[in-house]
Amino acid sequence: MPEHGPLIIDCMYQRPHIAASFLRQEGGELAFIEANTARALPLLLGALAESGRCPEEVRYLIVTHAHLDHAGGAFALMEACPNATLVAHPRAARHLVDPAKLETSARRVYGDGVFEALYGELRSVPAERVFTPDDGASIPFGSGEFIILHTRGHAKHHLSVLDPLADAVYSGDAFGLCYPELQERGLFIFPSSSPTDFEGEEALAAVDRIAATGTGRVMLTHFGEVRKVGAAREQLRRHLEASIEIATQARILPEAARQPFILGKLRSHYENALAIAKDGFLDKDLELNADGLAWSIREA
Repeated sequence: MPEHGPLIIDCMYQRPHIAASFLRQEGGELAFIEANTARALPLLLGALAESGRCPEEVRYLIVTHAHLDHAGGAFALMEACPNATLVAHPRAARHLVDPAKLETSARRVYGDGVFEALYGELRSVPAERVFTPDDGASIPFGSGEFIILHTRGHAKHHLSVLDPLADAVYSGDAFGLCYPELQERGLFIFPSSSPTDFEGEEALAAVDRIAATGTGRVMLTHFGEVRKVGAAREQLRRHLEASIEIATQARILPEAARQPFILGKLRSHYENALAIAKDGFLDKDLELNADGLAWSIREA
C-alpha cells in the first residue's frame, strides 16, 4: 500500500460497488475511514493483511456519520484493532457508545430478519476510546494530519475528512453518490437526501465547502474516487436545487401524498439527467431520497 494513496476496500454491502471503506498509511501509521457493517470485518482485516500490516498498528478509525452502512461495524473493527481511537462527530459518537436507539430504529424499519442479514448485531464502543473533534480540528497522522470538517446536510452528525498529503477529502455522503455502473456516458453523481434529518441548504453548503478545499479528489463511500471535483460540485448543486424545489412544491399537499409526489418527480428528474437505460438501478436510492425530502417538510 503506497503512502499518500488511500486503498479503496469494497465492503460488498448488498452487492459490489455500493459501499467502501478506505485504508490509509502515512509515516508508518494506519487509519481506516468508514467501518461499514460487522459483516465487512473480514474484508477490512484482509486488506490490512494483504498490505503486510497488522491490526495493532491501526491508530484511527474515522466514521463520517452514524448511519449503519458507515458505522454499524465500528464496534467490531475497534475490537479487532486494540490500539485504535474511534473518531466521530459528537452527535454520532453517543450512538456508537450506546447503539440501542440505532438498533431499535433500524429493526423497526427493516424488520429483524433483514436487520440481522445486513448488520448482524451492534455493540458498544467504549467511551474512553472515542474522540469527538471540533469543526476544523487537526488530527496528527504520521508525517501529516487529518483536518475535520463538520458537513451537516445529509445528517446533523456528519463530518468529512481533509487529507492534505493524499490530496483527498473523505466525504461520506456529503458529496453525493457516484456508482461506477452509471459512468459510461461521463460523470454522473447525485446527492443523498435520505431520512431522518436532511437539510437542503446545509447540504448545498457542505458540497461547496468540500470543493472549496481545493482537493484533487474526493473519496466517496458510495463509491470510490472522483477527480472531476468542479464538475461534480456543479452536478450536485443542480440535483440538490431540483430536490429542494420538488419538496417545496409538495408542501401544499396532504402529508400522506407528499412522498409519492416527490418520488415521481425525482424519477422524472433523474431519468432526464441520466439519459441512459438503467431500469430499477436507482429505485432504492430514489425512494430513500424521497423519504428524506418528505421528512424535511414535515409539520413542526
